[in-house]
Amino acid sequence: MSDETLLRYLRAYPETVQHQAASLLKEAKVAGYLRSKYPSAHSINNDKLLRSYVMAIKSQYLKSTDPLNKVAFDAKIHLVHNALGTHHRISRQQGGKLKSQREIRISHLFKRVPEPFLNMIVVHELAHLRELEHNKSFYRLCEHMLSDYHQLEFEMRLFLTEVELRGNFYTEPPQ
Repeated sequence: MSDETLLRYLRAYPETVQHQAASLLKEAKVAGYLRSKYPSAHSINNDKLLRSYVMAIKSQYLKSTDPLNKVAFDAKIHLVHNALGTHHRISRQQGGKLKSQREIRISHLFKRVPEPFLNMIVVHELAHLRELEHNKSFYRLCEHMLSDYHQLEFEMRLFLTEVELRGNFYTEPPQ
């Protein structure tokens, strides 16, 4: 596998970081590094638990945003399309009123990851309730909700690359 393919999720990072990541990936050291830092997967394994988890974060940081109508794991979200989660605003006209619904869907891959990775994806999707674009305001909001957002995003990208190469190594249920 070429370095370009290998580092698909890490292209936005400086070349030195990409080279270090490529070295870890080629030497098969990523899983060990991530396992030592995040030993096990979380226990949020259904839509009801996911909704509770998301709503707790939303109520802490985004009280004034519109309510969420649906929060769910989605098996149709696939890494090939570079999506890990999605947010939707659906507007429908009912009678003389415009009804709006908001949904957050998280890739089913995140049923078996460490809780900080799930937290990072949830924070990312919740930030889109206020900021649609990936701009400075968006990332400031992400950092407000999760101070180590950027580090977690980087490690999650390493994890995704490892998953593509060798599969998910967080397959055991949490202890």
